[in-house]
Amino acid sequence: MRTLFIFLIFSIELVSAQEYKFLVQLKDKNNSGFSVSQPSAFLSGKAIQRRKKQNIPIDQTDLPVTEAYIDSLSAIQFLRVQNRSRWFNQVLISVPDTSILQKVRQFSFVTSSQPVNNRQLKKIPYRYSINQVRASSGRAGLENTGSVSGIISPSQYGASFSQIHTHHGEFLHNLGFQGEGKTIAILDDGFNNYLYNPAFDSLRNNHRILGTYDFVHQKTSVNEEANHGALCFSIVASNLPGTLIGTARAASYWLFKTEDDSSETPVEEQNWVAAAEFADSVGADLITTSLGYGYFDDPKYNLTYGERDGHTSLISRAANLAVAKGMIVTASAGNSGIDSLETKFVSCPADGDSVYAVGAIDFFGRIAGFSSWGPNGSGQVKPDGVSIGLNTFLIAPDGNSYTGSGTSFSNPNLAGLITCLWQAFPEFNAHDILSAVRQSSDLYANPDGRFGYGIPDFEKAYQILLLKKIDGIRPLTASDWLHVFPIPFHESFEIFVLPAATGTADIQLLDVGGKLIQSETLQIKAGLSLRVTIRLRISVSAGGYFVRYTDSKNTKTIKVLKD
Repeated sequence: MRTLFIFLIFSIELVSAQEYKFLVQLKDKNNSGFSVSQPSAFLSGKAIQRRKKQNIPIDQTDLPVTEAYIDSLSAIQFLRVQNRSRWFNQVLISVPDTSILQKVRQFSFVTSSQPVNNRQLKKIPYRYSINQVRASSGRAGLENTGSVSGIISPSQYGASFSQIHTHHGEFLHNLGFQGEGKTIAILDDGFNNYLYNPAFDSLRNNHRILGTYDFVHQKTSVNEEANHGALCFSIVASNLPGTLIGTARAASYWLFKTEDDSSETPVEEQNWVAAAEFADSVGADLITTSLGYGYFDDPKYNLTYGERDGHTSLISRAANLAVAKGMIVTASAGNSGIDSLETKFVSCPADGDSVYAVGAIDFFGRIAGFSSWGPNGSGQVKPDGVSIGLNTFLIAPDGNSYTGSGTSFSNPNLAGLITCLWQAFPEFNAHDILSAVRQSSDLYANPDGRFGYGIPDFEKAYQILLLKKIDGIRPLTASDWLHVFPIPFHESFEIFVLPAATGTADIQLLDVGGKLIQSETLQIKAGLSLRVTIRLRISVSAGGYFVRYTDSKNTKTIKVLKD
């Protein structure tokens, strides 16, 4: 079973692994030189701020592994330290001969060593397919300056409109929420040609690809690696107006390769752990991964159905811990829906208790047969939701537009929209955001083992959070003093305001060109919150507008939509 969830059409023979690899568990973090009272020594300011906003304490799992222990291991001849985990206080090592493990086990700081591959792995036929839908390069005839403002018409979305409209994602985009200020880490198998693909021109021009790392080969570049990560990246991040617009084209990104295409071993779980920890430390808001594990080249490592229970596998425990650190984690449910009774269920980390697992549907809302099933009898709802994963539109490394199928592609489609929703409501934590996404879904009241909670509706999710916000902030505060509800409005809308001045205030409704549609005058008193209903006196067409509030001390403009 391959971890790259795509249809299988042609194959390439890959080389086998040449080293023994072990996870070495360390006894403690004594003399690490770090303290939870000084987190800036090992966490970025953004990572610290994310914890503060969500009232998440910094604890021992955040402390780095003791470097002296790493030095002692590295001093053993022929032993190579590949990566380490602070969350689990363990190290991935590589040795050419298992006899070297005798020296490792002699250290008093080593509590155990667990094999995670064998020397002679069978060769794996790696297969994938996508279907070209246009012959010309994505660069042709496009003006891709990086601008992401304004109302986006269906024609500007190009082929991607249907897969975004399925979730009313354009509603968030047209309010100006396209991921700006949010950081997404993508953990996958490689991002071939991302440095030159025109789909990512605006990201490169605006320095929103924050960094890359290959945890398989321990190098910084991922541009020459496999295609799968690049395809997933295009669904969430492309900015090719008229061809394809990604679900979070204004976000910033970290690109991490954790999947080894030459084999399938638990080593890749540890690679994923190391990448997730790095994403945490640099302040990522969301981790999205279209990888999944259950069955390996060597059957002794297989994760049985009973072990895919949401909290047993290493990768699922890491994904749950990433959420505990304040991030959102989304994962492909898997492509085993047509497999046997034992193998058809969601893989790891999609099974994670705190992970948002994404299944696949077609453009008619029908479940894709390959989409993995949720577990039986555990009480856990999986997948958490579904998105377009059959003939999903994407951009390949050659810059052309294609379709591809698999939960690999349904996952980034939703991950980007979840990011945009969080951008709209930064005051809420990861749990609140995902709770609203689930509540907005069409099967929320009656979830099942194929669709989970169903198809999320991000217009509904926005309204759920907006109501929660308004209910939760009365009285309004000096830093959060103006709100407009509902969005979209029909024939009227409400203003919630906490004025800083006494006297009068003007409320103006403007079109997108700045033309005045309607104006109202309010009597206000400093420090006294006010709720006013504004009813339209003339008929106006559906679309984007601005509500501008002005008094003697403050002015603020809020973008709104009319249905």
